[in-house]
Amino acid sequence: MNYLAHIYLSGDNDLVTIGNFIADGIKGKRYKKFSKDIQIGILLHRHIDTYTDAHKTVRLSTKRLHEKYSHYSGVIVDILYDHFLAKNWASYSDKPLDKYIEKFYDSLEINYDLLPLRIQKIMPYMLADNWLLSYASIDGISRVLDGVNRRTKNRSSMNEAVVELEEFYTEFENEFSAFFDELIASSKQKLEDLNKELHD
Repeated sequence: MNYLAHIYLSGDNDLVTIGNFIADGIKGKRYKKFSKDIQIGILLHRHIDTYTDAHKTVRLSTKRLHEKYSHYSGVIVDILYDHFLAKNWASYSDKPLDKYIEKFYDSLEINYDLLPLRIQKIMPYMLADNWLLSYASIDGISRVLDGVNRRTKNRSSMNEAVVELEEFYTEFENEFSAFFDELIASSKQKLEDLNKELHD
């Protein structure tokens, strides 16, 4: 899953959310140098990624892209699924998406010193272009795919995947909806387990 889903699945604890958000850059056992709540977020992130990669419904989505995009198809699906989460946000949260994202950005600024250098460097761009809110539109997703494609030095052609998004929009959305309910339940259970394990 991409940024918005990871943030959403973290629950209400700001530090758990920060841990989940920064987790990609924390390798191996380096997570243990952080506070307990951030550790929980990092371990939750790893659970979410493992669960997502192995899920049969997600594999239906990635299979649709694999011939053209090869191993980048999983990254593309993560981004597309964030689009459907943003688009259907009212089904998952009582708080408006713009207010929810604003609160997260505030938390990033409050906890700036805890963020790895890589996150500190991308943060100004993330806030200026409001990446998370942009996911709700196809234009926003197109810009995200363009940016990731540039980071692969244009090898991935991911910028073209908006074509498949539009062509198979209903299929992707149905797959997201079926999968995300299961991911919410799995993440909630994992969060409870991690809280007991690290705080007891």
